Amino acid sequence: MSTAITRDLITDRVGAVTYDRFLFYLMGPYKSFNLNYVLSEEERRDIEVADLPGPLRKLFRNREDIDAAQALLRRVQGALRSDPGVNAFLALDIDVDTDDVDAVTQSIEYARCSNATAFVLPFLGHNFGVGEEAGSVLEALSESHGERLVFVHEDDVTSAMIRSASVRWDLRIETYETEAELVDRLRLFAAEIMHRERRGDLDRLG
Repeated sequence: MSTAITRDLITDRVGAVTYDRFLFYLMGPYKSFNLNYVLSEEERRDIEVADLPGPLRKLFRNREDIDAAQALLRRVQGALRSDPGVNAFLALDIDVDTDDVDAVTQSIEYARCSNATAFVLPFLGHNFGVGEEAGSVLEALSESHGERLVFVHEDDVTSAMIRSASVRWDLRIETYETEAELVDRLRLFAAEIMHRERRGDLDRLG
């Protein structure tokens, strides 16, 4: 029997904060990008990693050290849960088995249940799967939840998917340079959604 994804299920599984019923779904890569994903062993042998500039050297990190992207999401989540105290969560927190509900459907339902959803794309993030899930969420929810969705990408990230999303779905796009700036962008977005719900511009979610 498949698990029904509801606002109550999410709030039950992510704990108490000041604004328990304001759900903020954070999507983003769980792994840092690593050129081992795309280069063959022979191609990697021809590259002197030590001679590369710092940002490029990071792209060759060991497979055992590729969780920096998830750590970033966790820090951002913690910052939002602390101030302003919204119920920020990752899909991992809800712990729904993908045998019961596939990952893309889970993302769509988490976004449908949430007051706000952010797609966070850092420069060193392994973004391929995220782009596919984000496209599915936008396809399913852009008309009903478009004003509750935002893409926030690091300045160095360029993507045909981001460009097409801003045109096809009129998606709000933000950029950031530092982690502190990323958190500030998301806090402002949450505050804006909260204010619009109180004013009646957006429906209050139960």
